[in-house]
Amino acid sequence: MEIENLRMCINDIDGKLLELFLERMKLSEQVAEYKKQHGLPFTDRTREREILKRITERSAGYEQYAYSLFSMIIEMSKARQAELNKPQASVYELIKEAIMPAEVVFPRTGRIACQGIEGSNSQLACDKLFPRGNIMFFKSFSGVFDAVQSGLCDFGVLPIENSVNGSVRAVFDLLRVKKCYIVRGTTLHIRHELLALPGAELSDITEIYSHEQALGQCSKFIASLGGKVRAIPCENTAVAAKKVAELGDPHVAAISSARCAQLYGLKSLKSDIADSDNNYTRFVCISRKPVIYAGSGRICFVLGFDSRPGALSEVLLRFAARGINMTKLESFPVTGGDFDFNFIFELEASVHEPGVVDMLAELETAYPAFDFLGCYSYD
Repeated sequence: MEIENLRMCINDIDGKLLELFLERMKLSEQVAEYKKQHGLPFTDRTREREILKRITERSAGYEQYAYSLFSMIIEMSKARQAELNKPQASVYELIKEAIMPAEVVFPRTGRIACQGIEGSNSQLACDKLFPRGNIMFFKSFSGVFDAVQSGLCDFGVLPIENSVNGSVRAVFDLLRVKKCYIVRGTTLHIRHELLALPGAELSDITEIYSHEQALGQCSKFIASLGGKVRAIPCENTAVAAKKVAELGDPHVAAISSARCAQLYGLKSLKSDIADSDNNYTRFVCISRKPVIYAGSGRICFVLGFDSRPGALSEVLLRFAARGINMTKLESFPVTGGDFDFNFIFELEASVHEPGVVDMLAELETAYPAFDFLGCYSYD
């Protein structure tokens, strides 16, 4: 058979498939109404497994493809049912109260909590987000969260992810524990330099201080110095530079920035020492309550579900069924669990888009752990 005839046959089948799909979706709407009237659970996993089992058994030679197709159809049916039969979920009210009118813009001033000291990358991120802000410095990430939670500061600025060294897990953990929310983000290009006292030489260095993320980002350079050099973690890169200046020891150096060299009277022994030139760090602005400003197009949340085959795939199908792009997926262990994991998701989506909040509500009610971390944009 010629290819044009084959394509005509496919077009004919596609038309029939579409008619049957629309008929199935209409029946799903009737199911949604029945569930609502009779108070039945929104998700029926037993029913889903039965459908997929039956389809797989009847798809000899094409089991994998049929399973994927009908998994997607089921998720699209559930998405439509969620639109019609909104589940009882707290995220509805949370987001409703968080959405700001279009005329309310992200403030560029206020009392801002920042981890570290003058010259830190976090301080530079603060200056970028809040050019008229009053910065208050704290020793730890937890101190920043406490300042925001107590009302001492209006916002806090923290690093959350580096393009070379990955996520700052402690910040994600504190977002959940301290019940704060991401309301904005920004990105800085990070350039690391090796700073030491004036007069010191690279061959003199035996100890290097810096934040553990910076040490990880410069691991190849540190290794090139040989085994005689010891890397010592400290609070952040600016603290490391200040420590070197205070110690007055020509054998000690810091991985920090050119700005810190000027601030603390140090000289650069080597510039651009990161493993990659493509070294960027994302910073987030947190607040005590969720606030969603106009133009916010990223959503972040943590989800926990049972450890079973296909569990993660089911979640990803929910995004695909709604045409939502996922920009971050990362697992982390549950404290006290027996190799149980929760997952951090970031989606390229807005709460103003049709069906997005319904999907979040569906996730909240369908899975044992759900934490909404914010809807925001990046400067």
